[in-house]
Amino acid sequence: MSSRFNIPSLHRGDTKVLARTLSLVENEVEGYLEFLQQLPDSEVPVVGITGPPGAGKSTLVDGLIGHWVQQGKKVGVLCVDPSSPFNLGALLGDRIRMSDWYTNPNVFIRSLATRGSLGGLHPHILELADVMKAAGFDYVVVETVGVGQSEVEIAGLADCTVVVVVPEAGDEVQTMKAGLMEIADLFVLNKADRPDADRYLKNLRLMLAPSFSRTHQEIPVLKTVATLHQGIDDVANAIDANLAAHRTQDRRFWLLAEKAWHLVLKHRMADIDKAKLKAEIEAASGQGFNLYRYVASRFLS
Repeated sequence: MSSRFNIPSLHRGDTKVLARTLSLVENEVEGYLEFLQQLPDSEVPVVGITGPPGAGKSTLVDGLIGHWVQQGKKVGVLCVDPSSPFNLGALLGDRIRMSDWYTNPNVFIRSLATRGSLGGLHPHILELADVMKAAGFDYVVVETVGVGQSEVEIAGLADCTVVVVVPEAGDEVQTMKAGLMEIADLFVLNKADRPDADRYLKNLRLMLAPSFSRTHQEIPVLKTVATLHQGIDDVANAIDANLAAHRTQDRRFWLLAEKAWHLVLKHRMADIDKAKLKAEIEAASGQGFNLYRYVASRFLS
């Protein structure tokens, strides 16, 4: 393993070592796979925060950080921002809403770009989250891009998935279509001081009723006004209750199986480069070009 990886200092919570290690893993520097194989199993919970754009996810995370820090907890946060589909760059603007924690020794925030990943996450999010878990935090929070129907990937990473919605999100059926109903351990109706919040809350709970009748597990729906720090304590308590209830071996094994599936898929696809695909398709395109025939002859034969 490369000498650039310092596991003892990482375990001691050295933030400089943590930041450097995240960069090394993110950029697949030589020796990163061997380093990951040396990481111990960790019981540090991963809390996923997801939901549609503009729902107030970053503001909610900021409030949760404040709650946990007041309890003397250490919190690590991975914020994933959308990337340009062409140059894979990103604004990384989530830090603006969490600027109060820059100098707090109990908080570490890292912004990431999706780099073209369609699941609302970073292509190395599994590995980066495990590095964070090894750095001595009490909670690791992962905030997704908020891209709608494809952000259900967070369910394969987080021990507790919090879905943030807003009253003006539109027809509740659209929430179902986005796939968020199936992955939520907890719903947060943010900006609950806005008109029609109570009606939206009632309809959302009615839509969740069939799920309760099947599983006998009610999905909590809580109201917050994150900008005013209203309802944050209730959300944090609900997250802790969910984590305590889900500390079962069966859920843990399903989560590990999901992670393993993503890792196998990623490494099997490692030799496929989108830029090369574009060049090949551009060269092959023209009259009679068929995408399915191209894929079958290129990868499936």
